[in-house]
Amino acid sequence: MKFLLPLFLFSSLLLQAQTDVDITVGLDEDSLGRRKRQLHDSIRSKFVRSYPDHFFIWPVIKQRSLQVEARSLVDNNRLVTFKPNNSVSMGVGFYLFEVAFELTKAVPINEQSITRFGKTDASDFQLNALGKYWGFDIYRQKYEGFYLEDSFTPLLRDQPFPQRADIATRNFGAAGIYTFNRDKFSFRSSYNYAEHQLYSRGSWFVTGTINSFRMDGDSVILSIDNRERFSANPDFISLRYTTLGVAPGYSHNFVYKNFFLNLTFGIGPAHNWTYLKRDDGRERYNVSINSISVLRIGLGYNNDRFFAGMGFVNQSRNLKIEDMRVSNSTGFFKLVAGWRFKEFGILKKRAVDFIPFKI
Repeated sequence: MKFLLPLFLFSSLLLQAQTDVDITVGLDEDSLGRRKRQLHDSIRSKFVRSYPDHFFIWPVIKQRSLQVEARSLVDNNRLVTFKPNNSVSMGVGFYLFEVAFELTKAVPINEQSITRFGKTDASDFQLNALGKYWGFDIYRQKYEGFYLEDSFTPLLRDQPFPQRADIATRNFGAAGIYTFNRDKFSFRSSYNYAEHQLYSRGSWFVTGTINSFRMDGDSVILSIDNRERFSANPDFISLRYTTLGVAPGYSHNFVYKNFFLNLTFGIGPAHNWTYLKRDDGRERYNVSINSISVLRIGLGYNNDRFFAGMGFVNQSRNLKIEDMRVSNSTGFFKLVAGWRFKEFGILKKRAVDFIPFKI
């Protein structure tokens, strides 16, 4: 029966379902397994409320970002940050057939913002799902055009930031999370509102990620004054690395009446394969052990008819290159406010009901 767990996860991923998919194998499933599942669900109902007979609708404001930091390990931890000037997106979300959808469109950036921060051409795709035990994210980001923040070079108010329109990044990967306290803790109650946490509870979790990152420029990427004071070897024009990491962590839902706060943090080791190309054409390959981290914050209000809140997610991959530390982080910020309505007609169906075969 050990093969059921990967089959369950694979089936759930394909369906992007927000609830577990029931799997029946043969006719000899023992009644003990069913009784255990019923007992778990009975305990869970005292701490977590679900809404299997409702559909949801909500307006949403969100912003995704990708930024890169280069920190000197030589000169007082001098920090240079590459940030995009990307748009905020607005749209609407639905929770139908126990699957969540969001449709958003970018809001144009005003000219004043472009003058000060430059222009970023961004392509950002993300697919995510949360179940009772597990969750996953698949993402692909392409950003071109960044502005720089240098901790040693403060700017006057409204002064334009240094800009690098030639720098392009490519970032794609997948991350998964598994929480252990299904009976009393709901991760998705704080982030997609498919459930409602009734009492404060937390859970240990483990997250894993595989990520590929690339950063290229037409000239030396760290084009700053006194480069030798920042690093002995900052003269690279291309950086690529692949990260495979696992991180344990803890998540807790703090609940007061219908208000909630979720704090989630995890950190762990990561294996990196690195490629570096310098401006004189020299290439360097390296393998190293570094770290990954994940931070989530959810804050809002949730009752049986109305929910509203904000969510922030940040995943970072860290890499030491000689005498500097480079990290890339993917960020996600979202504001929502929504309503729940009783299902009727075809809305009472689940996503699995539209599949012409049973698992």
